[in-house]
Amino acid sequence: MVDDEDDILELLQYNLKREGYQVSGVTSGEEGVKLIRQSLPDLAILDLMLPGVDGFEVCRLIKGDPRTQHIPVIMLTAKGEETDVVAGLELGADDYITKPFKPRILLARVKAALRAKAAKVQESESLVRIHELIIDPGRHEVLVDNEPIELTYTEFAVLHFLARQPGRVFSRYQIVDAVRGIDYPVTERSVDVQIVGVRKKLGPYGRYIETVRGVGYKFKE
Repeated sequence: MVDDEDDILELLQYNLKREGYQVSGVTSGEEGVKLIRQSLPDLAILDLMLPGVDGFEVCRLIKGDPRTQHIPVIMLTAKGEETDVVAGLELGADDYITKPFKPRILLARVKAALRAKAAKVQESESLVRIHELIIDPGRHEVLVDNEPIELTYTEFAVLHFLARQPGRVFSRYQIVDAVRGIDYPVTERSVDVQIVGVRKKLGPYGRYIETVRGVGYKFKE
């Protein structure tokens, strides 16, 4: 937890520990980034109005780091303007709660965020098998006709993202949002480069990644 108000930290710690959670709290953005990177918590609760590095920047740093981008972030702040909420969610925050808040509602939001994270992990670790193409996220491995294919981290992420939902069309922006920050900053333009690389490496199976003109890409059903 990151909040510069000691009474808020004490209230949060009391209620979360009572529910069986292990809790650590700091009072500045710099300490928050350091704590999250060192301890890799299951979830982060983040105030916005912090001394030094503010909560928006902390969230940006967390979601832009491959080691921490999977950590759910709940923003808990007195800044309740629509523009603030939108900015927080666009930075990757998973939820946004305004102060004053009711502890029971916060606990419900925490549980919901942790459930959503568990579901994402289970989905992301599922083996994808399409004819002789096998994508194994647990081993970060792609096999074609039982032969391993060498893909970069971003190429693998793009392929796995599309292949998990065959037939569904994704815009370049959606693909960027799904794989951002894995081995370098992914942009909408670089998605096309990644797709070209994946198709080439997959050989005949490259045809399964279809271009949808004016929209983006889909994995053929």
